[in-house]
Amino acid sequence: MKLTQCVLVGSLLLGGAGTLAAQEMPQGAHMPPKVLNITREYTKPGKAGSTHEKAESAFVQAMRNAKWPTHYLAMESLTGKPRALFFTGYDSFEAMEKDFMATQKNETLSSALERAEIADGELLSDSDAGDFVFREDYSLRPETDIAHMRYFDISLFHVRPGHEKEWDTLVKMYTKGFERIADTHWVTYEAVYGQTGGTYIVITPMKSAAEIDRNSAQGKQFEEAMGAEGMKKIAELSAATIESSTSNLFAFNPRMSYASDEWVKADPDFWKAKPSHAAAKKAEKSETKKE
Repeated sequence: MKLTQCVLVGSLLLGGAGTLAAQEMPQGAHMPPKVLNITREYTKPGKAGSTHEKAESAFVQAMRNAKWPTHYLAMESLTGKPRALFFTGYDSFEAMEKDFMATQKNETLSSALERAEIADGELLSDSDAGDFVFREDYSLRPETDIAHMRYFDISLFHVRPGHEKEWDTLVKMYTKGFERIADTHWVTYEAVYGQTGGTYIVITPMKSAAEIDRNSAQGKQFEEAMGAEGMKKIAELSAATIESSTSNLFAFNPRMSYASDEWVKADPDFWKAKPSHAAAKKAEKSETKKE
């Protein structure tokens, strides 16, 4: 991760570092953060997997050594261009600034992150970052037990300029229709920095790939609930409102994440996952040479 972005990493959809509001909800579940930073790293051909994991482990180790209170979640793409995503959540942009300034003042941590950034940069073809704000009015059952999730289905929408009102109507039609279908949930964020205006991301956390099959079945239930006239209206609004949209699937990577104690306690087998086979073999050879 880039140094200026790494210091912003935090706990997405998790109650770490005091970033999430305490509300009544199922055990282990938390509301999403009000402000979310997403850093994207596009790896060069052949540089993903264990090679990137090794570089990212330097960031994780630096944070652990500093016992930094902010944690972060990393995941890798299963569709689209090879890339890794890193998420941060805060109560406000002021809280984000305070974390950034505290990192800069910690010379040991900032130096370690800078060294890690140099090594990581050699593996990347590109990177960027964006800041988003939580849209609770566009979300459905957003409370999430992130420690037990394994995938994110992420849809990116670009709304045509001047069609915000139609977009609002479209999203609320979807939300109202899916409210009747149990276990349907998603979290929506609106871009404020790093993306063009009218950009929204819709995140659907999933515990397993079986939920992809279930969501497909729920789509048919939604069509039945809306009826022919409702679906016709949705099609018209979509054509008039959405300039472009893409959906991709991402898998959590515990070895590239700086997991909080809460995550580890909730599911130690996953969050304490050992390095990939290739990385482990490389480390083993290195130790043998030292002996």
